[in-house]
Amino acid sequence: MTIRLAAVAAPFGRDLEACFATIEALAAKARSEGVSVLALPEACLGGYLANLGGAAAGPPALRRDGPELRRLAGIAGDLVICAGYCEADGDARFNSVVCVTGDGVLGHHRKVHQPLREDRSYAAGDGFTAFDTPAGRMGMMICYDKAFPESARSLALDGAEIVVCVSAWPASRTDPAPDLADDRWTRRFDLFDQARALENQVVWVSSNQSGSFGDLRFVGRAKIVGPGGEILAATGVDGGFAVCDVDVPGALTAARRSMGHLRDRRPEAYAAGS
Repeated sequence: MTIRLAAVAAPFGRDLEACFATIEALAAKARSEGVSVLALPEACLGGYLANLGGAAAGPPALRRDGPELRRLAGIAGDLVICAGYCEADGDARFNSVVCVTGDGVLGHHRKVHQPLREDRSYAAGDGFTAFDTPAGRMGMMICYDKAFPESARSLALDGAEIVVCVSAWPASRTDPAPDLADDRWTRRFDLFDQARALENQVVWVSSNQSGSFGDLRFVGRAKIVGPGGEILAATGVDGGFAVCDVDVPGALTAARRSMGHLRDRRPEAYAAGS
């Protein structure tokens, strides 16, 4: 079954109404182009942290069962939409991503791995779980989660055929390149996307923030990667809409036919690293 996947690189700030207006426009574009799965960036409901020092005010904290996620589901309708937000759970705050359709929430993930000083603003999630969607079995992660091979591997072993990674991935702050496309953190963003897709032989959908917010400059480069690690569609660093058609079961079968990376694992040999 061939489906159309789309990954977004776009800027999102603190104004929730402006965020929803952007999401509505992106959803309308996706629907007009026959997209089934739309991946929006990390923190697209209220923006990311203005800096990683923990001093600035964070994004609005939203309940998982609150009106904002119901509104997102209403926008989704027949689309499968993945979107990042700051989740309120009692006094705790989590950097989270939700997957919705018009029928409600299909899946949810709290960011596990926290770079730099992000732990001053968010509590950490504790796992990775795949879930079923109209587009196939899916897993989600957030930004720095993809730097850890175990994250994607656990989702693949749980049957994920499509992995959506939503990000607010910035350029280097210590040694920035004049051209964002040449920045070392842009290169890492691309390498992680391709490596995680290839080593798990899954379809990888990677969204990201673009532009600048606070003292962070985001690298854009939303993309869709095939199970052989090939980039099937991508935006530039300025952002945009990466879209392509993928026969997900067919692509996975073809990739895994001769060299099945999940099938050929030797877990008993990995105990020292567990």
